[in-house]
Amino acid sequence: QVQLVESGGGSVQAGGSLRLSCAGSSIVYSNYCLGWFRQAPGKNREGVATIHTPGSTTYYATSVKGRFSIYRDNAKTTLYLQMNSLKPEDTAMYYCAADNRSRLRCSPELTDFGYWGQGTQVNVSS
Repeated sequence: QVQLVESGGGSVQAGGSLRLSCAGSSIVYSNYCLGWFRQAPGKNREGVATIHTPGSTTYYATSVKGRFSIYRDNAKTTLYLQMNSLKPEDTAMYYCAADNRSRLRCSPELTDFGYWGQGTQVNVSS
C-alpha cells in the first residue's frame, strides 16, 4: 500500500537547475536508505545519489558529485534531489527508491531497492 510519487521534472537548458521531489511518508519513516536513480533511453538504470537516514550519510555517483544534492525536508516526508549545473547527459527518467538496509548497502551502485516511484522525466538541452 505504500507509494512513492515523484515530481519536479521538466525541460531546462544546460547550466540550469531543477529540484525533484519524492513523496511517500511511510517509506521515509520505515526505510533507512533512500535514493535517486536515472535511466536514459537504451541505457541501463544507474544510481545517482543515496542517503542513509539514521545519520543522514549521503553518497553520490562521480558523474554528479558537486552538482547534485540529496536531502529530506524537515518533516522527513519528502525526498529531494537538487540538480544544479545540469548537462545534456543528465537527460533521463529519474526514479526515487527506498529500502530498509544498512549503511554499507546504501549505495547508488546498488539498484536492487525494494520500493520505486513511477519516474519523472528530465530533459536538458544544449
